[in-house]
Amino acid sequence: MPSLLKNIERPDDLRALTVEELKQLAKEIRQRLVEVTAKNGGHLASSLGAVEIILALHSVFDFSSDRLVFDVGHQSYAHKLITGRNAAFDTLRCFGGISGFPKRQESIYDAHDSGHASDSLSIACGLAKARDLDADHREIVALIGDASLSGGLAFEALNQIGHDQCDLTIVLNDNEMSISPSVGALSLYLGRVRMSRPYRVTRDTVEGGLERIGRAGRALVSAGEAAKSSFKKLVVPGMFFEDMGIKYLGPIDGHAVSDMISAFNAARNYRGPVLVHTITQKGRGYAPAAACPEAFHGVSCYDPATGAAATQNTRQTYTQVFSSSLLAEARRDNDIVAITAAMPAGTGLDGFAAAFPRRFIDVGIAEEHAVALAAGLALAGKKPVVVIYSSFLQRAFDQLAVDVALQNLHVVLCLDRSGLVGEDGATHHGVLDLAYLRSLPSMRIIAPSDAASLRDGLHTALTLSDGPVAIRYPRGCVPGSAPEDLATNGKPSLLPLGQARQLRQGQDVALLALGKMVTLAQASAKLLAAQGIEASVYDMLWAKPVDAAVVAEAAQTRLVVTLEDGTITGGFGSAVLEMLATAPQRPPVLTLGIPDVPISHGSQECLFEQIGLIPERVASRIHEHLNA
Repeated sequence: MPSLLKNIERPDDLRALTVEELKQLAKEIRQRLVEVTAKNGGHLASSLGAVEIILALHSVFDFSSDRLVFDVGHQSYAHKLITGRNAAFDTLRCFGGISGFPKRQESIYDAHDSGHASDSLSIACGLAKARDLDADHREIVALIGDASLSGGLAFEALNQIGHDQCDLTIVLNDNEMSISPSVGALSLYLGRVRMSRPYRVTRDTVEGGLERIGRAGRALVSAGEAAKSSFKKLVVPGMFFEDMGIKYLGPIDGHAVSDMISAFNAARNYRGPVLVHTITQKGRGYAPAAACPEAFHGVSCYDPATGAAATQNTRQTYTQVFSSSLLAEARRDNDIVAITAAMPAGTGLDGFAAAFPRRFIDVGIAEEHAVALAAGLALAGKKPVVVIYSSFLQRAFDQLAVDVALQNLHVVLCLDRSGLVGEDGATHHGVLDLAYLRSLPSMRIIAPSDAASLRDGLHTALTLSDGPVAIRYPRGCVPGSAPEDLATNGKPSLLPLGQARQLRQGQDVALLALGKMVTLAQASAKLLAAQGIEASVYDMLWAKPVDAAVVAEAAQTRLVVTLEDGTITGGFGSAVLEMLATAPQRPPVLTLGIPDVPISHGSQECLFEQIGLIPERVASRIHEHLNA
């Protein structure tokens, strides 16, 4: 059979296909997804599971005028393929190529720049409100996963949608997983829905039987109408949504295209909010991903024939060092409790969960709750360790401010994936944490530069008697070779509060570097030395409090340079400028970091080169400043 995918130039082309041809197209799309993600990496399992949903939606709605809002956007690859981006799909997640998430600048079919969970219903509600104000007639559809639906923001939106009877369609893609298996009461509720017999069968059987026995039976049916609400709540799937004022359809096989087309047509013709509940399999159509969907949620390059990673990393990552260090600390201290938001494996807490199940808490996609929960644990004398990707912790700023910092509670925050994460792009870069954490009273911030300082930083944070401490560390391998038994090889050391360490001496320039940027500072100093410019290099370790003595010493040179992998607006460099503002001697200061613009997707190496955070560019800028 000739390729169908190659002839799909826009979604309108789907309407000419039969159901059997749509099934064939789904197979071709899955083959294309595996082919490209094997080379580029990406979010494979979730996109494989949503192929038929995407095809059915585009067969019913016209999203050149209607609006399709993705939650997170992990599942949008099939959408990209049938909306004119198949030819460019080989550039997925590459610098200058198409994004791994919906992007409005890429296509008229992308209604919202997705990236974080649980926001789609609020966005869709806003679009529906605007449509009604304009007396427009376009349809609004939100596609949300079962794990994202458990987020607090989604519940707030459901409340508004049901109360105001917003005319929109919610498609619930229920695959029983977020990145790790979904947790929580809503997950259990949806599980019961998946297992229940449809209400209409039970109702029709009971009422039909009563009708057949004559007048007495009809009387029972009539009397039963008064109790119907109670009865429905016992046996009807979806009554949770019905009670909120949202019409429920389902559950439906999310891989049966014809069934979904029928359901979406029914939803389109209904005036008011409708939720279509689809059941899908994450990793559908690719055996390695279906067998291990968590491992194939976000993948690097792999062998498409076997699913095995293309390259085996022999160096330790920051996440692995953190994981082993926390395990060692937990063996010594029974008060340590670890908390994650639906990512035990991604954050390195799966080992902790296995070793200390009673002291491990997975809150699901609920970062605000995770931080507030930690505050409660701290109030009770425990030592909570909240482990969340940097970009996701942004969601819990109010809890950090009010529930933790203002009460000076001893909560340890471990921010994995700080700095530029690479191919996931702007929504996932952890570049804001230094700026917003610095603003919180009583907050201390540690930025380890290697394996030993990460181990020691965690030990220090847990040893402090009060107040919150944040430890930020990047994605990727630690510099040098960290021994596998680092966490247990001798006792960890305490980092003196707010004290940096000098790595190189030089009288011309002072390079004050934080975390990952220490390696960059050392390489830049070597290039400067070749030009006759001697630079001191300091591993600052603490972003708050900043080592005042080191800043004063740096002020004696011809130029102070700060290097950070966070935004320069309000970040570490700003802290140094604040300290120098009242210094008796104020040398020129060059702040280097992430510029005040969104940073695109691409490899970390490519992105750092684009923004000038490579040794040659840093040395060149320093040379220019000294000779200006």
